[in-house]
Amino acid sequence: MPKNYVFQTIFCTFAGANSKKQLFTHYIYMDLTGRIIAVLPAQSGVSARTGNSWMSQDYVIEVPGQYPKRCVFRIFGEERIKQFNIQMNEDVTVQFDIDAHEYQGRWFNDVRAFNIIRGQVPVAAPEAGAAPFPPQQAAAAPGSVAPAATPFPPAQESAVEGSTDDLPF
Repeated sequence: MPKNYVFQTIFCTFAGANSKKQLFTHYIYMDLTGRIIAVLPAQSGVSARTGNSWMSQDYVIEVPGQYPKRCVFRIFGEERIKQFNIQMNEDVTVQFDIDAHEYQGRWFNDVRAFNIIRGQVPVAAPEAGAAPFPPQQAAAAPGSVAPAATPFPPAQESAVEGSTDDLPF
C-alpha cells in the first residue's frame, strides 16, 4: 500500500553560548509493492549544459487489488539501472519520489525510483464475487430490526400527517 508523502519541518533552538535556530527537514517517502509488467527501452544522451552522458530507464509496476493500478517509474543513472537489474514479472517494492516540471507551458509528472526492495509479496486481489463488506449478523426475529445489524437508522414517520415533502425535519 502506498505511504503518505510528507515533509516535516522542525525548528530547534539549542541552549548554550552559541544557541541558534536550526531547520531540520524529515523526509518520508512513498512506495508501491507490485509486479513489474513492462521494462521499457533505456534512453541515453549527453547533457547540453554539462556535457556529461546520462542514462534512464522506465518500468511499469502493477499494484494488485480489486481494481489493479499501474504506475510508470524511472530509474536515472546507468549505475543504478545495473545495480537494481529489474526484470519482467518480478515482485518488488519501489521507493520513489514525485516531482513535476514545465515544458512549453504544460506540466509533466516525474516518478523517480531511488530504491528497489525484492522479496516482498504484493497483497493479493480479492476473489471475484467476494463481498466488498463483511457479512452482517442476522436479525433476531422476522420483522424486527437489530440496531447493530443495520448501517442506517430506521426511517422516521412524518410529524405532520399528509405532508407532501419527504424531508426528515
